[in-house]
Amino acid sequence: MASLRSLFISFALVLLQFGPAQSAPLLERGTAVTDPDALRELDRGPFGLARMLGASSGGPLTDNALFALPAVAPVRKTLDEEFDRYVRQHKIELPNETIGIGPQFDFQLFDRDQLYSGTTRFVLAGIVNRMDRAFVDPASCGEIRLIYRLTEIDAPPVGDHGASARLPMTLNLVLKAKADESPASLTCGTIARRWLETTDWSLTGAALAERLTANDGPLASIGPENILRIETNLQIAHVSQSAAHEFRTDYLLKVFDYDPKTKSFEEATLEDQIDRERLASDETLRRDFKAWLLEPSHLSEFDRGTVLFPKEFLATRAIAPTPIGFSSSPSQPAYGMVEGEGDNPVFSKEDVVTALQTAAARGVDLQNIRSIAGFERRLNDITCAGCHQTRGIGGFHFPGVDWMAEHPSNTLIVPASPHFFGDQIRRREILIAIRDGTRIDYSRGFSERPQLRGSSELAGTEYDDGWGAHCYGTQAKAGDKPAGNDRSFTSWGCAKGLACQVMSETSRMGMCFVASPKAN
Repeated sequence: MASLRSLFISFALVLLQFGPAQSAPLLERGTAVTDPDALRELDRGPFGLARMLGASSGGPLTDNALFALPAVAPVRKTLDEEFDRYVRQHKIELPNETIGIGPQFDFQLFDRDQLYSGTTRFVLAGIVNRMDRAFVDPASCGEIRLIYRLTEIDAPPVGDHGASARLPMTLNLVLKAKADESPASLTCGTIARRWLETTDWSLTGAALAERLTANDGPLASIGPENILRIETNLQIAHVSQSAAHEFRTDYLLKVFDYDPKTKSFEEATLEDQIDRERLASDETLRRDFKAWLLEPSHLSEFDRGTVLFPKEFLATRAIAPTPIGFSSSPSQPAYGMVEGEGDNPVFSKEDVVTALQTAAARGVDLQNIRSIAGFERRLNDITCAGCHQTRGIGGFHFPGVDWMAEHPSNTLIVPASPHFFGDQIRRREILIAIRDGTRIDYSRGFSERPQLRGSSELAGTEYDDGWGAHCYGTQAKAGDKPAGNDRSFTSWGCAKGLACQVMSETSRMGMCFVASPKAN
């Protein structure tokens, strides 16, 4: 296991520095803004956090001022409570492992003084179109996300490439693509068209920023009135690799909905983040959740990735340990919920098989979940924590652009993870359907393998079936013995010349590498 984990970490680092740097700008065209010089202008202008949150200061909003805002004060209070809870829980579960700020501790805690300091601030690191989420609230036309990265503003450059002193936390300001009071002439189709038109632009820097915010630009209708919520992702602690410990990082995920009545951000449940602990301890809640999810229409939405679990089954916090690897682990959010792992499972294997058969008998065409293993995998990757554990870069799917670096346009650090880039084909197709007023397919595949929608754009890349892609090691029939391949994953193959190197004999999951005579 240790060697496989080391291989996984090494591969992730290769991807981070060299993998998708050439193809990334093509894949994100029309769906994201990642030009460093344009983001600098937008951060200094209409999309700096101070202006978006209505702070009195027109300049950069340092964190001491940010968390003193009445609207954001509840966020600070909740994050402080989460830090205290994490430390208490650690001392109960690992009493012999020290925890604190600095390398002298086994678990090195994030220094929250930096989070509330006058020397740090959240810098705009990317803008992402998520109109593919319009199924949640069609009237809002989906979401636009302003992603800010925590950065030490006066610290000297870091490393050979002169990177800024970025800290492991992002703040995601989630906005409605269409505000409630928008004019009737601003339709979802209009917004989608404006975003797709950016694919033909050759603009960069200040010229791009100006065009994006022009009267007919994709960001023209975006402002504080669009705010829905804040999402935070914080590396709350990490453990360095040593003889006594494997490398590990724990990420705290939180969501704060904006309440227009109180004009503040209040703690909320995380979308589809199943509260495993509460389900395990409450028989009635387990029974209700099972009945709700296995109902054929809900199972269909679950299969398609568009399910919205009722809030009574959800958690208000998630700790996402990374890396996870390819084997089933208690660190996964849905571990133990299906019979065979842990105590008090929510679903028996018979429950799942019967539900799949019932759905098929009623004409429900399941795209992804065709087995018990497929059901288990979707239970994990539908959650916030499970998605963040899948093909992320250091616990993030969008670390963002570092325009404060000495040479931002030449940096080798890519703005997002393979999961993010692999999903761009699907997102762009949804934008086209919204623009054209045709049928919209909001479905998505598993987080580890992108839904290609008939496109060959990702063929031979690490996102689909190329070197480093996640794959399933199929087995050939041996005499009279059937192969026993799992129907949910048999399409997860590798491109010509590559073979799936299985890293978990139980799940048969692995990665595509150069074929060898002994390859699986």
